Amino acid sequence: MAIPQSFIQELIARTDVVEIVGRYVQLKKAGANFMGLCPFHGEKSPSFSVSPTKQFYHCFGCGKNGNAISFLMEHAGMSFIEAVQDLAQQYGMQVPQEDMSPGDRARAAEQRQKQLTLCDVLERAGEAYRRHLKNSPRAIDYLKGRGLSGEIARQFGLGYAPEGWRSLASVFPDYDDALLAESGLVIASGGEDGEEEKRYDRFRDRIMFPIRNVKGECIGFGGRVLGEGTPKYLNSPETPVFSKGRELYGLFEARQALREQGYVLVTEGYMDVVALAQLGFPNAVATLGTACTADHVQKLFRFTDSVVFSFDGDAAGRRAARKALDGALSYASDVRSVKFLFLPPEHDPDSYIREFGREAFQRLVLDATPLSRFLIDAAREGCELDTAEGRAHMASNARPLWSALPEGALKLQLMGEIAELVQLPPRELGELWADAAARSHGAPRAAPDKPRHRPGGPDGGEGQPRRFEDRSRAYSHAPARSRGAGRVLPASRADHAARLLMGNMAAWESLTQEDHVLLCELPAPHGPLFAWIEGQLHDHGPLPWGALREGLRGHAAEELALRLMSGPDVSPPDGAAQPEADEAVLAQQVAHEAWQELRALVNRMLVERLKQQETEAIAAVGTDPHAMERYRELQARRRELESAI
Repeated sequence: MAIPQSFIQELIARTDVVEIVGRYVQLKKAGANFMGLCPFHGEKSPSFSVSPTKQFYHCFGCGKNGNAISFLMEHAGMSFIEAVQDLAQQYGMQVPQEDMSPGDRARAAEQRQKQLTLCDVLERAGEAYRRHLKNSPRAIDYLKGRGLSGEIARQFGLGYAPEGWRSLASVFPDYDDALLAESGLVIASGGEDGEEEKRYDRFRDRIMFPIRNVKGECIGFGGRVLGEGTPKYLNSPETPVFSKGRELYGLFEARQALREQGYVLVTEGYMDVVALAQLGFPNAVATLGTACTADHVQKLFRFTDSVVFSFDGDAAGRRAARKALDGALSYASDVRSVKFLFLPPEHDPDSYIREFGREAFQRLVLDATPLSRFLIDAAREGCELDTAEGRAHMASNARPLWSALPEGALKLQLMGEIAELVQLPPRELGELWADAAARSHGAPRAAPDKPRHRPGGPDGGEGQPRRFEDRSRAYSHAPARSRGAGRVLPASRADHAARLLMGNMAAWESLTQEDHVLLCELPAPHGPLFAWIEGQLHDHGPLPWGALREGLRGHAAEELALRLMSGPDVSPPDGAAQPEADEAVLAQQVAHEAWQELRALVNRMLVERLKQQETEAIAAVGTDPHAMERYRELQARRRELESAI
């Protein structure tokens, strides 16, 4: 989706950042600005300032700052496009989409209206379930028996669906309304070949757990049966507003706790989440009766850089953990942490804490298995490493897992560890894997010792491969001058960062939220291009340049992107065969160097922005009592970044 920069600027101009932030943070007037406790880190005295004149927020404690769009991205975990759409909806604006026909726009508007209507229907049902809970001693006794308080039940909006087949008829006068079936509240059967349609409530005699999206809208329910009936848990079906593979129970309620605790604990059920919140772990979420997916992991990393999966220690728990590993691999960058916690088979988090205490469970979390160790354990499972066959089997198991990791130090280190276990030099293991990948893509096997002759290419001479230092310099450190007719390297840091990201979209996930906001807020055409890249990554995952090229047609930043990508390649051309076996490790190292350069580029851009903010802070010393404190914070942050460059 391409959103014109002019619309974004108009949207920010209309938006009241004090109103948007005030929905999440209690603000008090302090001179020309408003102050409150920072929602991004724990603090006891207010250091979070919101300026109505500049339409800008800034925390003097942690350094977070931005406008209304970046606030929704960082605090509510929305993507750039979701934040723009949310603000536009609040202020009665229609988001123009340059790459959509009028018919597509009309259908998209109709779909958004349908989603809002379905959420309203589900919210009305949730209110009715909460009223029924108050009038059901049996349901209240069940929750008390599970150790839950009335306060925690209110926090999560728990309710009760009565035993009757059509109890919702008292809530919705038109029980035949199609929206009730479309929202998943009512099951409609029959009605074909003259047969009378039968309708009845999906949820009956169950404790009801409302499922909310990151904006707090009710999008579905989970129902836990009272007693021993089956199924024990029943979820809403897939609807226009609810998808089990993308949503997480308790994420909306846990947002603040995730920042305070520094990690998210992913559990297997609704009751685990509510019970953990009761017992001092409000940073827990749960998948919705399905395996953890890559979409789940991506959504979690919008809120925190550390994820701990909690599973039972039995065979089923191990299988679930293995699926979670698959979903997490592509997001396991060098700046993120993924761990796996396995409880004794006889315990869930609730029972373990009640028996052994909160501190014991916290120790389990701290000692959880890192992703790197679990990856190796998964690869070696069933392999006898004292035999050549067993080691070869492990190498085969490890290849797809290792290949799914993003480029970085973690991936390079794991190559060494796996190579040591299978008793092969890392270079030879890389050759073996590259050869297997080439065969799986139908590419011809490379001749083992034949020199590669590329006249005018990046080789060091006639048929002689360029050394790693020289090749990486050609990819990442070439001087800012022409390298052949019509091929000009980027002229600015923003140019270079955009070029690196278009050559390797997955690198965006390795950047922090602060980096994302910095890049997306750059002046046109760079800012809109970075925002578009983020939207494409969110919607489609990492894409090669060829796919990005097609998507950019007609976009305001198309000309910029084409100019930047006409320079020397930063990634293999679309459709090219896999690297020959003797260059597999080299290709990984080159990609890692490109990521390191991107990190350094963004750090320099952050330093420039901090210098500008320091100047603004000094200029405000006479009128703002917090200006000098802010200046010191900015200066310390800048020096920290400069030392890392």
